[in-house]
Amino acid sequence: MRGFAVLLMIPSHTFHAFTRPELRGESAYILSQFVGGMAAPLFLFLAGVTFAFQMDKLDQKGAGPRERLAALTRRGAYILGLAYLFRLSNAATQLPAIDWAGLWKVDILNCMGVALIAMSAATLWPAVTRPRLFLLAGTAIACAAPLVSAWDWRGVPIPVSEYFVPNRVRFPLFPWSAYVAFGAAAGLVLRRSDAERLERLMQWGALGGFAVAFSAQNFANLPYSLYPRVDFWIDSPALIFIRTGLILIIAGGAWLWTERIARPRAGWVQRFGRTSLLVYWVHVVLVYGVLWKVWGQRLSVGGAAGATVLVTGAMAGLSRFRLWVAQRQRSAALAALQHEGAL
Repeated sequence: MRGFAVLLMIPSHTFHAFTRPELRGESAYILSQFVGGMAAPLFLFLAGVTFAFQMDKLDQKGAGPRERLAALTRRGAYILGLAYLFRLSNAATQLPAIDWAGLWKVDILNCMGVALIAMSAATLWPAVTRPRLFLLAGTAIACAAPLVSAWDWRGVPIPVSEYFVPNRVRFPLFPWSAYVAFGAAAGLVLRRSDAERLERLMQWGALGGFAVAFSAQNFANLPYSLYPRVDFWIDSPALIFIRTGLILIIAGGAWLWTERIARPRAGWVQRFGRTSLLVYWVHVVLVYGVLWKVWGQRLSVGGAAGATVLVTGAMAGLSRFRLWVAQRQRSAALAALQHEGAL
């Protein structure tokens, strides 16, 4: 699923960076942005899944509440630290004209890190109640987003308001962190399911995804609203639930592909998933930094499509190289241990 999200992300960013402004009404450009809009929800949802796996693993080890809280908080803080390091690396590509205000931009890693830090507190609740707790948290965040938009944020420092006020170009906690909460709920359910029940769970999850997406779409089309003001593409709870339903459908498809269709060890898509952070980091620096100076908003739709192929191929090569290096390091470490054992 994470590799699939990478494949949605790269065309979206590449078309956005390189397509000339007057061509952005073309169907290919619109499709790249519409489909690419699922990448961020997928990344956030999957961050919640792996967060839940770590939470449950700590339970299985018998870690105490303080130890669990500290470990989970460190995970979120690590990602938040990466977010600001990422912004600094982007700023370095703009030398000598650095956009210092851009350092405070709340990108997906910022949202992910802060959300995980906040949701670490769930480990203090009994394990059996946590899936429901995360579901309630995700629903509350999604439903509160239009209300947060309506508040008067004048006078609040920009670095603070960036984390809360819904908008079209950032990843504030409202409503984006809802995907992390829903992912954590799904992760706990997956973690506690045995192999015999997993196939049926994925089937019901996909069917539930259809039901959630369809119901949310109907809700969005009602002629009246519960909110004084709501923007479907910025702070609508309906959009969050539609995308969450689609994620559950994608999860069912990913499980079917992995378990029933794909050959063992086949796959550059899986390699993308295993190196998604590296690919995300490097391709953004490449597209909005190095290559921006050459092609930024200067290409035709066809040219942007060609650039997408080049960037995707380069990232596939980078991913393969990174995993090759990791394998060599593991082999060297194992050989060293065996040598020590022989001595």
